[in-house]
Amino acid sequence: MANPLVQHFFDEPTNTFSYVVSDPDSNTCAIVDSVLDFDYAAGKTDVRSANEIIAYIQEKDLKVEWIIETHVHADHLSAAPYLHTELGGKTGIGAHIVEVQEIFGKAFNAGTEFARDGSQFDALFKDGDSFRIGNLEGRVLHTPGHTPACLTYVIGDAAFVGDTLFMPDFGTARCDFPGGDARTLYRSIQKVLALPPETRIFLCHDYQAPGRDEYQHMTTVAEQREANIHVHEGISEEEFVKMRTERDATLDMPRLILPSVQVNMRAGHMPPAEDNGQVYLKVPVNLF
Repeated sequence: MANPLVQHFFDEPTNTFSYVVSDPDSNTCAIVDSVLDFDYAAGKTDVRSANEIIAYIQEKDLKVEWIIETHVHADHLSAAPYLHTELGGKTGIGAHIVEVQEIFGKAFNAGTEFARDGSQFDALFKDGDSFRIGNLEGRVLHTPGHTPACLTYVIGDAAFVGDTLFMPDFGTARCDFPGGDARTLYRSIQKVLALPPETRIFLCHDYQAPGRDEYQHMTTVAEQREANIHVHEGISEEEFVKMRTERDATLDMPRLILPSVQVNMRAGHMPPAEDNGQVYLKVPVNLF
């Protein structure tokens, strides 16, 4: 079976990588972790990043089968609704989205119009599920810890890990968001590192570790096993939990977490307009 062709797109303001994953034999594809540009100070959205993806798909004459998320992102807004309108395709995320919706539905005091059953998505993936991109099979690994709903999508020799892992010189995801857990993350990472050593790992973010001049979007299982500064071979679960817990206590909240979660828990849709026709995003004061 052929391995996927993977094209990355980088949004530097949020340090986010999005991907178009295509089957070379059928010209079908999936979009992973898209970005809706957002000027927080002005409260304005823009679709220029999504339009780069659209232009690539149209240039390559690809058919979109899936628009999928590795998790409910806390650092950027998803462009899934716009891409779905422009390109078609089914939307998907992890089935444990319902836990995230329950947690943040309460945090943002979302009304009864906000369904907490994942119904905003076309598919809710569970551990062990599979899906098709043309002739390619995608496999789903549930890899929680950063959030309860985090997934890794394994498509041929490629694994899309979301925020679970970063480049080896930067380490691993934080676990201090509501529903996160360092011990769970360690065990999830072991599932990823059990993949064949040549597996290509595609990251959702790169924060350019000190001493490195270029952003990087891909590593391998072998490189992670050997060199990840937080979780290379020989690091015990207890050592990891101690390190991750102490490190997380020093981190600020992501700049866009408040707007991002409100939108992304709704599959990229904005909250409903209020009685004056205007859409608003909330800022809970002294909650987080």
